[in-house]
Amino acid sequence: MSKINSLAVIILMAAVCCTHQTTGPNTLSNQEIKEGWKLLFDGKSTQGWHIYNLGDTASCWQVADGTLWCNPHAKNALHGDLVTDSAYHDFELILEWKIAKGGNSGVLINVQEQPQYGTSFATGPEYQLLDNANAEERHRTNPTHYAGAIYDVLGTIQQSHPQPFGQWNQSRIQQQGGKLTFWLNGTKTAEVQLGTPTWDSLVGKSNLHNFSDFGKAKNGKIALQDHTDEVFFRNIKIKEL
Repeated sequence: MSKINSLAVIILMAAVCCTHQTTGPNTLSNQEIKEGWKLLFDGKSTQGWHIYNLGDTASCWQVADGTLWCNPHAKNALHGDLVTDSAYHDFELILEWKIAKGGNSGVLINVQEQPQYGTSFATGPEYQLLDNANAEERHRTNPTHYAGAIYDVLGTIQQSHPQPFGQWNQSRIQQQGGKLTFWLNGTKTAEVQLGTPTWDSLVGKSNLHNFSDFGKAKNGKIALQDHTDEVFFRNIKIKEL
């Protein structure tokens, strides 16, 4: 190959690499911006979030190395679920998470933040985050407690394949027209239509039936659960549909 042709190939390869260059953590590509995606975490602060029913106050939720970290060992810090300032209706949410050995946490949607509700899970369906392999037996024997399940409502062991503890997973939640779909690492793990007899039956068989307003709303805030286990989040982005 001539020197001229070699130089042309090098220039072409460089152009291709630049075109397909990936963005770093907690950033959006130009294409994602065009598609309407927005970051819920900037990698630097908890702006846009606050502690459920307590407002913007210092807590166990900290920012470390570009991650949103629930630190169970934080001293003299308030504990509680971290919720978005804004509410959402139809949307697609994508985020990455990693959890400690045996850890348990969750992402809740349609959360109603009002004084009469003591916790976010009193109203909001939960996308379960779990280290399946090292979880408590009560979780390992219940498909609706596996990672990617609608916690205590709907899930399958066969479709739940989280990475080992300490490694990053990607979760995706889509809600559109009352249809709720969960994915874990690219695999669909749960799908159901809210407000239907099927949904009511599933909730009725769960412990969540004790909360009269659980799963009734089709819009609300998004919450990251403080389950007293160490969990990290990054690349949290949302697109309203």
